[in-house]
Amino acid sequence: MKHIRIIHNTEYHYNEPVTFGPHRAMVRPREGHDLHITASKLEIEPASDVRWLRDIYGNSISVITFLEPSQKLRVYSEVDVDLYDNPSLSCSIDPMVQSYPFQYSADDQVELFPFRLPSYPADAARLHEWLSPLYTPGQLHNTSDLLQALNSRIYESLTYQHRDEPGVQLPCETIAKGTGSCRDYAVLMMEAARHWGLAARFVTGYVQLDAQQHGSTHAWIEIYLPGAGWRGFDPTNNKLASAEHVSVGVARDQDKASPLSGTWFGAANAFESLAVKVQVFEVNDSSAMIGTSGNRT
Repeated sequence: MKHIRIIHNTEYHYNEPVTFGPHRAMVRPREGHDLHITASKLEIEPASDVRWLRDIYGNSISVITFLEPSQKLRVYSEVDVDLYDNPSLSCSIDPMVQSYPFQYSADDQVELFPFRLPSYPADAARLHEWLSPLYTPGQLHNTSDLLQALNSRIYESLTYQHRDEPGVQLPCETIAKGTGSCRDYAVLMMEAARHWGLAARFVTGYVQLDAQQHGSTHAWIEIYLPGAGWRGFDPTNNKLASAEHVSVGVARDQDKASPLSGTWFGAANAFESLAVKVQVFEVNDSSAMIGTSGNRT
């Protein structure tokens, strides 16, 4: 078990007071058998009313209604969590699906249908070509090995590039450029898994990959494997998601998993700057912060 503290501060600055429409913040981790929240706080400026809800995916969302104009919008979240490791992928998959291709059960197919639909059907031909070294129709592969090979192919064939601009690249665009952010890596793997008929979903959250890293916001994917459930794959770091990954939101598409979204009203040139600071660190007896390293986030 690991004890992790997550500090996430987002600040928007304007050169004159503006009015804010409703905002949705997704900063509270998804609790379960693998994660337990031990303490949390949420601070918001300017004055606001906050209510909580579970969205269609079970994510915990804070809906923020602002009560006054301001030149500054600040959302500060601090959460302490206990993280527990999942069993290894290979030993937990149902024997009936240990070889690919396989069919989901009739009941699973109904529930998983939206997560098997491609988000970028126009990219199917290029994806099929790009995936051909890993799998050709008619072949039989160990499911766990195939998915880890896909994870590795994305990691090894692309060059990581941090991008601050919103949105993601198309899968074919990421392949053509050979570069991408963690969001682009995740979208490519998600679409590749769906191309193979597997149920996949986008995950947003935080990562702290070793004892020397501050951590950051991060994106990866989960694939549904009977017997194992939703299992995480992190192609940006060529890892399976584990106790180093803190899931905050899951969705069929990445645009439904934004940490903070909303509107503001004012002069077109009123916006000045956006500053986001994230720290993810292991908490020991002295509650000291751990140093930094160069893992991809």
